[in-house]
Amino acid sequence: MKFTALALPGVIEIGIEPETDARGFFARLFDTEAFAAQGLPTHFAQHGLSHNERAGTLRGLHYQVGRPEAKLVRCVAGRAFDVIVDLRRSLPTYGQWCSVELAADRRNAVFIPAGCAHGFQTLVDGTELMYCIDVPYDAQAAAGIRWDDSSLAIAWPLPDPILSARDRALPCLA
Repeated sequence: MKFTALALPGVIEIGIEPETDARGFFARLFDTEAFAAQGLPTHFAQHGLSHNERAGTLRGLHYQVGRPEAKLVRCVAGRAFDVIVDLRRSLPTYGQWCSVELAADRRNAVFIPAGCAHGFQTLVDGTELMYCIDVPYDAQAAAGIRWDDSSLAIAWPLPDPILSARDRALPCLA
């Protein structure tokens, strides 16, 4: 596995290193020793799947209040523009964001540390993202930030996103 630090502290893109032969390839997607060596969690309390019918679907920017969650997110079908916003007030990167394109054909993933908001916009129809989350989900702690918050100025790639009523009603960061 290949670990690449992104612009925010603790945000890491994870690529595969396939072993190929005439049949195809085999690659590790998760390895407790490799993750531990990077200081990443080696236990995930839950796994989830987000299926998105149409390109332009935007989910987020979500986070948990009181019990922040770390996430490992991988695109298993299609392509997505994945965004992480730093909400850790103790860091100089508070309020900054970074992005990575997750794609099934690239087989990459992104690790998002606790204390960050997360969202994505699908780039093609039928995009699916798999989530591994380190703590159980708490519906009472669910929170979020508006996708179009002008203080963040996120450059979403597709216009006129498809949003849930909940995500349309999220507050701005300020």
